[in-house]
Amino acid sequence: MAAKPVASSAVPPSGSSPQARASRAHLALKPPTGHRPNRQLDQSPIAVLRQLPALVALDSIPVPVLATEHDGSILFTNSAFGEMLGRRPDDLLSLRFDQIFHHTAGPQALVSATHAVTNMVVELIHRDGSIVRALMSRSILRRADDRFILSAFRDLTTHLWENER
Repeated sequence: MAAKPVASSAVPPSGSSPQARASRAHLALKPPTGHRPNRQLDQSPIAVLRQLPALVALDSIPVPVLATEHDGSILFTNSAFGEMLGRRPDDLLSLRFDQIFHHTAGPQALVSATHAVTNMVVELIHRDGSIVRALMSRSILRRADDRFILSAFRDLTTHLWENER
């Protein structure tokens, strides 16, 4: 079923110039607000994936992800990372990595660790003050000129706690 045309109040009804009439005619054919044509039906799955915004994809995956600048400022965390630390992702954006990483030696330690060849176990600080042990990947971005560090995490706390018994 076709969408009903919607008139917009953005163009005042006064004015009978050809430009004003053309503008009103164009707006009369505009679909209702919030309705977007489904362009995905005409595209291949890989084309849709290529157009998917990176932050939407990163926030949707169930793997904890953290992006930090080289100076330790937190640029992005997804919901899974926030959940792992008992915090909302937006609350984490006001912190620095040394406020959530336990026993860090400064920004250079983070840069060195994330550019290491292998993954490493890190200790993070949960909102309640407890330690969360997680496997942190080396930076997903590996070029020397990358301006931020993007790492994925796997919470090992329960696994390590059970093995230490």
